[in-house]
Amino acid sequence: MNIITFLRSFRVGPFAIFDFAASFLAVYFLAPYLQKMGLKLSRVQMMWFVVPVSILVHILVGSQTPLTKMFIDPSGGYIVKVVFVLMVFMGFWSK
Repeated sequence: MNIITFLRSFRVGPFAIFDFAASFLAVYFLAPYLQKMGLKLSRVQMMWFVVPVSILVHILVGSQTPLTKMFIDPSGGYIVKVVFVLMVFMGFWSK
């Protein structure tokens, strides 16, 4: 078992904790560089956009993760959809 497989084995329901932690940490540390490249968002805004952007990217590239499956399910996944909308709202509203 390689290290990534081991780290992804820790889960909350169907979600790997490592995936979320790695995404948020990457954005947290890359935010100053992204701002220098001209991205007009604060670090806090970028943190709010992590999950919505990741869902959209996974849908665009056709990767079916548990979260994207819940999001595109027309007859369920309402909590995921509400969290998505709230995170997008907070990303635009926060500074």
